[in-house]
Amino acid sequence: QVQLVESGGGLVQVGGSLRLSCAASGSAFTFDSMGWYRQAPGKQRELVATITSDDTTNYADSVKGRFTISRDNAKNTVYLQMSSLKPEDTAVYYCNALLAREYWGQGTQVTVSS
Repeated sequence: QVQLVESGGGLVQVGGSLRLSCAASGSAFTFDSMGWYRQAPGKQRELVATITSDDTTNYADSVKGRFTISRDNAKNTVYLQMSSLKPEDTAVYYCNALLAREYWGQGTQVTVSS
């Protein structure tokens, strides 16, 4: 059974940085795509960034130039380096992986305080 476990969330001040990690277990195959989504209170879940198995990336306009997604296929792990954080980045961040179907992690809270 595939499980995604996120780590690295927390409280940070405006302009600070955080690095999220998501380790996938239970699959002997490389995921076609892995990524991060986020959901702020009262809002719908939205895409933050995705990365395919050949390292093609896609970012939401709101995070371009500030966030960097990367992955280690050997470890089935995806990372999200977040810099120049803003209060509007506050949300629960969810890891996502795609291999025939979608898998989701439980989420990790990121809070940016001003």
